[in-house]
Amino acid sequence: MNSLLYIQYPSWIHPEIFPGVPFLSLLRWYGLMYIFAFTTAYFVLKRQVKEGALNTEGYEATEDDIFSFIACGIVFLLIGARVFSTLVYDTSGLYLRKPWLIFWPFDTETHRFTGLAGMSYHGGFIGGLIGMIVWCAWHKKPFGKWIDAMSVAIPLGYTFGRIGNFMNGELFGRITTMPWGIVFPHAERIPASLDWVKPFVESIGMTLYEGQRSVNLPRHPSQLYEAFFEGIFLFIILWNLRKRKPFDGFIGCCYAIGYGLVRFVIEYFREPDSDLGFRLSKDGSQVLYTNTSLLNISTGQIFCFIMIALGTAMMIFLAVRNKKKSGLLSKAEKIKDSEN
Repeated sequence: MNSLLYIQYPSWIHPEIFPGVPFLSLLRWYGLMYIFAFTTAYFVLKRQVKEGALNTEGYEATEDDIFSFIACGIVFLLIGARVFSTLVYDTSGLYLRKPWLIFWPFDTETHRFTGLAGMSYHGGFIGGLIGMIVWCAWHKKPFGKWIDAMSVAIPLGYTFGRIGNFMNGELFGRITTMPWGIVFPHAERIPASLDWVKPFVESIGMTLYEGQRSVNLPRHPSQLYEAFFEGIFLFIILWNLRKRKPFDGFIGCCYAIGYGLVRFVIEYFREPDSDLGFRLSKDGSQVLYTNTSLLNISTGQIFCFIMIALGTAMMIFLAVRNKKKSGLLSKAEKIKDSEN
């Protein structure tokens, strides 16, 4: 008999921190992870302030600046993430018919508290960016410096968001024979009658019982892939680039490009939303628990491609503008020297 080459999702993990305890059952890991994320981003941003990353001639960033900047970004981020999730990823049309439900934290049928279930990263990215721009414009601060500093702070905080998804047992990946594959309790069960299922099951040491109609197969823990590569890995890169940037706005562009590239690749391991499927499919397949072609493209990959394209275009624009600005300053200095 083969040894087990997969992991059962831990039965002790629940979305609630204190499941079954009155009132305390309202506390959820996902919400707590958001608090950890914003707190982490705050301390990383504060560290950069101490390094003088946000100082300009005659001005030093203050504690109040950091709080109000992050608070403004968070408010816009949450609005963008929720609106994007309900209007782009929801196919029922419910939120178009009843837009007031977008920010309604209770189940419409059971009236049970659910929080704001359903948040979109790309919507949060757009909302957070708008929030940071609004704050900088209102307080007359340089966009590039502040967005660069926040771009360094975001990935490490983002790690906690994906850990929250794992604790919820959601956003899991496609089926795999890798020994770290996890059987998630809420994953789609695969019909046992399919020709490839029995050999697959035998290869990982799983047992199919006589008469069993379906089986829950191991999945890539894509939430943890994202937590590491879109979080820790990207943070390390940006942290080491922060003092080497050639112009303001460079780190922000690197974040958009870097996140887009990493997420685009990980999407091949993550199962797309069942009601959306593949937006582009070379072979016409809509079997989502596996991917038969690299040209089967999900909604997330389309948004990642847009992030990469816009990040690259902005980096080129800023580089050209910075070069022209440097040239003008150099010319002005030469004229001043000649006059002296």
